[in-house]
Amino acid sequence: MARRPRDPLRRARGLRCLERPFPAVLAWPNGRPPRWTDTTHPPMENEPVTNGRPPQGNQAATARIVALSNQKGGVGKTTSAVNLAALLAARDYRVLLIDIDPQGNATSSLGVEKDELATTIYDVLIGDVPVRDAILPNVRPGLDLLPATPILAGAEVELVERPARERVLAHACAPIEDAYDAILIDCPPSLGLLTVNALTAAQFVIIPIQCEFLALEGLSQLITTITLVKQHLNPDLEILGTLMTMYDARTRLSPQVVEEVRNIFHERHFATVIPRSIRLAEAPSYGQNIIEYDPASKGSHAYDAVTNEVIHRLRLRSPGADDGAATHSKSKETATHG
Repeated sequence: MARRPRDPLRRARGLRCLERPFPAVLAWPNGRPPRWTDTTHPPMENEPVTNGRPPQGNQAATARIVALSNQKGGVGKTTSAVNLAALLAARDYRVLLIDIDPQGNATSSLGVEKDELATTIYDVLIGDVPVRDAILPNVRPGLDLLPATPILAGAEVELVERPARERVLAHACAPIEDAYDAILIDCPPSLGLLTVNALTAAQFVIIPIQCEFLALEGLSQLITTITLVKQHLNPDLEILGTLMTMYDARTRLSPQVVEEVRNIFHERHFATVIPRSIRLAEAPSYGQNIIEYDPASKGSHAYDAVTNEVIHRLRLRSPGADDGAATHSKSKETATHG
């Protein structure tokens, strides 16, 4: 008897069972546990993003902190973190990119020589060095970098004995949150203490997913980790969206994987997919992001579109909006008392 052809997504469809724990990952209105299709994301126009906190007077001045996480390697976390940070900075937002991956790929992708670094994120986490002393300012106009080197691999062991070990990064970043519009964290391909620190410090998480079957297999473990972090360490953590990467339109598998992920995440899924592109792969070897290396490429256009989605979902104000409002108010006051 002839064997039926194997459906490469048969096991992946088991991910639909993840719809049950997903409401625990998100902050839903009225305490209801709705289906994904009942989400209120993105927020209504002019609605502040408070992530469960009461709105504060300086809410607009506090950075949105976004972790890019997936325990599977090679799914485009670093490529996405570097290019999103560069494109936000190119739009005149104040951006900090935190490299918390011991491989230090985000650091080298921006052309920074790791051997020449005096202080890194390792010194911040383990040596109690103030974060301002470890930041490299203006690696690109408007873009600062908290770099990493392979020595960071030892932090996983050294953090174990620290009190409040999961909150070390959050405490370190607290003094600088008002200095930036957005802080992006490039996580390592693991679910260890470094990733838990990033998720505890973040308000949002972006999940890059490669458009291949194996990239879906570890998704349930990541969602479980996000759920646990939200329940025990960071109740404000939300999934900003899943980002499909390395999309190959020549294959039937890529569209199927995208469809499966969209059926699971619904509105928590970026509309733009990142194509498989040799230009995106080449850019880091020159220490450049994609808009520097080939701004006309498909990869550049795709990340530009994703950046627009990120700005909309985070409700980032237009650069200089606060200054303009303050100037208008001052002018009006002067005219009233003049």
